[in-house]
Amino acid sequence: MPTKKEDRSSVALEKRSATADKRMFSPSVARNSAPILAVLKRVLPAHGAILEIGCGTGEHAVCFAGAMPNLTWQPSDPDADARASTSSWIKFAGQENVLPPLDIDVCSGQWGVDQAGHFDAIVSINMIHIAPWAASLGLLAGAGRLLRAGGLLVLYGPYMRDGAHNAPSNATFDAALRERNPSWGVRDIVELEQAAGAAGLDLRETIEMPANNMLLVFATGSA
Repeated sequence: MPTKKEDRSSVALEKRSATADKRMFSPSVARNSAPILAVLKRVLPAHGAILEIGCGTGEHAVCFAGAMPNLTWQPSDPDADARASTSSWIKFAGQENVLPPLDIDVCSGQWGVDQAGHFDAIVSINMIHIAPWAASLGLLAGAGRLLRAGGLLVLYGPYMRDGAHNAPSNATFDAALRERNPSWGVRDIVELEQAAGAAGLDLRETIEMPANNMLLVFATGSA
């Protein structure tokens, strides 16, 4: 994500409501939490440490951590308002397996959690299409650096395959993203797979999700 302070404000594409205690509510989280959780329960380990990149409002973090209490969930987001919302959600939910959110810029070579092999999985939801391609490369490089052997990188969002969108609505969405910021856009699975390979990650699963989204599961070398 951008490193300049002025570029680190929220880039949410939806209108979010908020409470007096700074908890924000995301309409997309309300729609996608259940199907994403169903996949995460299958692919994530029963125990371990999970790093979330781009935690947004924090609703995903408390939802997933609450449903998988044997995982330690580390949320992160470069946006201060997102971190404030996440902190408030953690306090509201009273979950001890969710850590305070970190300020992580994926384009930086140092994330402040740079202990190789520390994380069992890294999860990023609806992030890479509203960030420059450099952020995708940074995320993949960071995953290759920080995941244990056999660790997973899980990406959720809209994707192209071989240059083609899987629905007309995603083509329209992609055009709108690029009009708003030419460095954004729906990414191609083939390009992500190639970049992941350079970071030591292999694409293990491509899972069709509701609303023409996909969930991609990359893995490091065998445990």
